[in-house]
Amino acid sequence: MSRWRPPAPASTAIITADGHARLKAELDELWRVRRPEVVRALAAAAAEGDRSENAEYTYRKKQLGEIDRRVRYLGKRLPELRVAEGEPRDRAAVYFGAWLSVEDEDGEEATFRIVGPDETDAEHGWISIDSPLARAALGKRIGDEFEAQLPGGTASFAILGVRYEALA
Repeated sequence: MSRWRPPAPASTAIITADGHARLKAELDELWRVRRPEVVRALAAAAAEGDRSENAEYTYRKKQLGEIDRRVRYLGKRLPELRVAEGEPRDRAAVYFGAWLSVEDEDGEEATFRIVGPDETDAEHGWISIDSPLARAALGKRIGDEFEAQLPGGTASFAILGVRYEALA
């Protein structure tokens, strides 16, 4: 059995203006604030002597690696992203950036916002445009019904509302 795995499908390189600003702010904060703090703490831990048994040194090295990994990712990803500006001409249909209210076959209602894959947040109801639910809903209008192939199986939904507004 090999460890090879097929590459993950490329994610859509689109983002809202708010999401782009948040990622730029995260990169700036990591580079200008958090990384220098960790480097100082790492230097202090290294000065304590034997590094093989120094838990603080090991922790700070790992923390620095995580920060550097995120900085590299954001440094490569931000130039690739295309910021979606404005709203679509047809505000009655579901497109990128839409707040979408749906009802499932059990009568339960839910509201989602379709955003880029780099800004998804389940707690706020922001789902990726690459998700099966968002893909199935694109182009639909209020009253339309659609099916989405979810991890738990096929689910049916009806669109109750579509609106476009800034992220909260």
